[in-house]
Amino acid sequence: MKRLDLLIKRTIEDKICSALVPNKAIILLGPRRVGKTVLIDQLAKTLDAPYLLLNGEDFAVQEMLARRRVQHYRNFLGEKRILLIYEAQKIPNIGSILKLMVDGIEGEPLTGRKKTFHLLALSETEFAQIEDPIAKRDNLRTRLIYGNYPELIHMPELAEKQSYLSEIVNSYLLRDILAFENIRNSEKIINLLRYIAFQVGNEVSFNELGGSLGMSKNTVERYMDMLTKVFVLHRIGGFSRNLRKEVTKKSKWYFYDNGLRNVLIANMNPLELRNDIGQLWENYIISERIKHQRYSEMIVNNYFWRSFVQQVVDCVEELCGILFCFEFKWSPSKKTRPPKAWREAYPESIFEIVHQDNYRTFLQNPD
Repeated sequence: MKRLDLLIKRTIEDKICSALVPNKAIILLGPRRVGKTVLIDQLAKTLDAPYLLLNGEDFAVQEMLARRRVQHYRNFLGEKRILLIYEAQKIPNIGSILKLMVDGIEGEPLTGRKKTFHLLALSETEFAQIEDPIAKRDNLRTRLIYGNYPELIHMPELAEKQSYLSEIVNSYLLRDILAFENIRNSEKIINLLRYIAFQVGNEVSFNELGGSLGMSKNTVERYMDMLTKVFVLHRIGGFSRNLRKEVTKKSKWYFYDNGLRNVLIANMNPLELRNDIGQLWENYIISERIKHQRYSEMIVNNYFWRSFVQQVVDCVEELCGILFCFEFKWSPSKKTRPPKAWREAYPESIFEIVHQDNYRTFLQNPD
């Protein structure tokens, strides 16, 4: 039986294929274990031009590419028209090397000739390709706890899923973090992540984080920036158009994957035994929306909104000159409306409640 993750066509696959034109560098970024290698392998099977596949972790490959001579690269590539490199970030000065290849071999400058794509864990839209509609609701509940890493599809036992996520945190995640800018104190990073995990959906400042964890504001800011660059966290700032009653100094931080968040706080209990369903839903649905925005190449600004009297809007999207505001409620029976201060300040905005019965509509562009 063919692996289920191989039956899923990744949303960005066609866009990458369209971008594969002469004198073009394609960069694929994303966290570990989300299927970048599988996607490259799938794309390679569709290529109608001769290609060369390299692994950037191979020292021989690093040494070969380190000889920065145009003629050397011409000789090495020969008749190959496409060069594919796994783990390209492991190759020192890979950006300069690729620029020299493209500029020197093709004879045109690289300016405007590179395109970056992001690949994240499987999205709800991608799961829909293989998901039994009857099982969709139960699968969603499982994903709120264990997240969306592709390999979890093949793990029927929950204990196996939990072990897999623990391995990602203890091996891949920490390895990437410690290799980034030679950071050596993994304990502080883990403590920071755990603190953020408990604060999902709440506003925090660098000063508050530093005070709680015994770190300086500058150290916290550097660590948080690094955690966004390795696709663990993403930040959403406060929305304001300089109205006196709005608060914008703090930010909200979300995990790209619910499973990592839950394993960090050592809570893999089912929804029935949890008191953080609101946080789980908010983190999950915002992360899914981020995937959709990136894959659709939407030009959009994401915010939350809060007034000084604690009136809150969970999510504000600024798109095409229109403000869309969203409230996230797990239960479809919970009704709400935008806060009075928001309605008065932004009467033309569009409001919607996102719950478990209509969330897939939210993962499409607003009409």
